[in-house]
Amino acid sequence: MKRTLTTGAATLLAMLALGATALQAKTLVYCSEGSPENFTPALNTTGTSFDAARPVFNQLVEFERGSTNVVPGLAEKWDISADGLTVTFHLRKGVKFHTGVNGFKPTRDFNADDVLFSFNRQWKDDNPYHKISGGAYDYFSDMDMPKLLKSVEKVDDYTVKMVLTEPNVTIMANLAMDFMTIQSAEYADYLLKKGTPEQFDQIPVGTGPFSFVAYQKDAVIRYKAFAPYWGGKSKFDDLVYAITGDATSRYAKLKKGECNVMFGPNPADLEAIGKDTSLKLMSQPGLNIAYWAFNLEKPPFDKKEVRQAFAMAIDKAAIIKDVFQGAGQAAKNLIPPTIWSYNDKIVDYPYDPAKAKKMLEDAGVKLPLDVDLWYMPKQRPYNPNGKRIGEMMQADLAKVGVNAKLVTYEWGEYRKRMQQGEHMTGQLGWTGDNGDPDNFFFLLGCSAARPGGQNLSKWCDKGFDDRLNEAKKLTDKAARTKLYEEMQQIAHDEMPTYYIAHSVVFEATTKNVVGYKISPFGRHEFYGVEIQ
Repeated sequence: MKRTLTTGAATLLAMLALGATALQAKTLVYCSEGSPENFTPALNTTGTSFDAARPVFNQLVEFERGSTNVVPGLAEKWDISADGLTVTFHLRKGVKFHTGVNGFKPTRDFNADDVLFSFNRQWKDDNPYHKISGGAYDYFSDMDMPKLLKSVEKVDDYTVKMVLTEPNVTIMANLAMDFMTIQSAEYADYLLKKGTPEQFDQIPVGTGPFSFVAYQKDAVIRYKAFAPYWGGKSKFDDLVYAITGDATSRYAKLKKGECNVMFGPNPADLEAIGKDTSLKLMSQPGLNIAYWAFNLEKPPFDKKEVRQAFAMAIDKAAIIKDVFQGAGQAAKNLIPPTIWSYNDKIVDYPYDPAKAKKMLEDAGVKLPLDVDLWYMPKQRPYNPNGKRIGEMMQADLAKVGVNAKLVTYEWGEYRKRMQQGEHMTGQLGWTGDNGDPDNFFFLLGCSAARPGGQNLSKWCDKGFDDRLNEAKKLTDKAARTKLYEEMQQIAHDEMPTYYIAHSVVFEATTKNVVGYKISPFGRHEFYGVEIQ
């Protein structure tokens, strides 16, 4: 169950509602876009939930803020064997867990037991927390971690040895992702003895720069700077997520000083934000893709000619102009052109309704054809308006004899249903987690095509998958590039997903925010930021 709002959080929410400024003192208020599903990243796949948990936790290795560089985290250094199969982590000493959260008082510092617990919860069926909160570890499974890990062993309290079944050049970047957050084994035991293990994922305890205070769904999350944080105390005292689903409302709060940082401005508001001297507007090309997945398990999408016809039925240029309004570019590959191995030789399918209709007829499709078209209910960095894109697609499909029924659900329910394969066609997208092409291509891999997996087309192509797995073993970047270029051609020809756009990411802050950076991975990170 979600934790109810405490008196302190209720007071804070009232101040926000009354139009108070960002609490004057050293408080940073972030106008976020939605409520998290929980506070355990291993259970989640969305940036909204990752953002909510990130202030509380650390990984063994982490990404440098605003960069793609992997730097030490809870492991202060690591050694990799010559054959690439063994990674030995040397852990930091003296790292403290948050105390007093949910009545928990740790009796020891962070150590190897916490690392083993965080791996084994996702990996081992006999771990007492494996099935808590549904027990779906989609990242861990879709990225083949169960197959890749041979063992994770405690050498001593501050040394952990991880042995792989085969070399994997992406392993350190993968471990820096949110799903490998390190949690407290002692806190897990504490809740198990209390008989409330489900609270582990709703009332989080970590080693991060901020400790959890309170949460009310669709309203507010409150955190407090953790003074004993191993990296040094935050430069402000309190962090507040003011959950504000509507972009127009977030912008209004930013202008009034009710929040310091806002997620996802409307494209139509960018010019005004840029001219406002009390605000700062930042932008950078997004490491992302907005796409439309065809479910190959539901005819007629098991025929590639049908999928190709649907690709030619959509006026992509009109979507880019109308919805992205200059803040995006048409996509022809799964990876954006900012990532190495991008295959620019790919020629996108043209917008050709007449040819699309003929291809459907030649494929034996009886027109009119009824399909469903699932559209995203929530704004994301890669898709500013899923409903509008859905409406435009619906109109385009009508021109070729396809009646598309628009369908959507609450965001968490929407994703879960799509991952189970309930849709015929559906929108989603992706922001890269680690800067490696593999982090995009796994979305079309066979491991992720399982029920509940993140391959939403449920497409499994041996030629594509063999190249995907081979590329993970190679240290030669040119050889990996060749494989990825070939995979992009295979995906283009087979068309399991229709690529819509790569967006430009915009974020806005008040003028007094110093040191905030746009993350290349779509993260929102506030440690190291100052309010002047």
